[in-house]
Amino acid sequence: QVQLVESGGGLVQAGGSLRLSCAASGSIFRIALMGWYRQAPGKQRELVAGITSGGITNYADSVKGRFTISRDNAKNTMYLQMNSLKPEDTAVYYCNLAYGSLHTWGQGTQVTVSS
Repeated sequence: QVQLVESGGGLVQAGGSLRLSCAASGSIFRIALMGWYRQAPGKQRELVAGITSGGITNYADSVKGRFTISRDNAKNTMYLQMNSLKPEDTAVYYCNLAYGSLHTWGQGTQVTVSS
């Protein structure tokens, strides 16, 4: 059974930076598709960024040029570097692991950007 634990959220002023981490248990991490999602109050959960096992990345238009997703397969950890944060980036951020029919979510970490 895979478990995901996010960390790194917090309160930051607009224009600031945060780095989120997602630590995974088990050996499947290195072959799985990983992603960061977020959910703001009253809104649906949305994909922020994804990364394949080989390191190919994709981003939501709203975060392109500001966020960078990466992974360290040796550490079973995925990261999201968030720069130039905006108030509209405020949300609970979740990491996701997908492999075949297996989909696992972390518990989420709150990111709050003040104006």
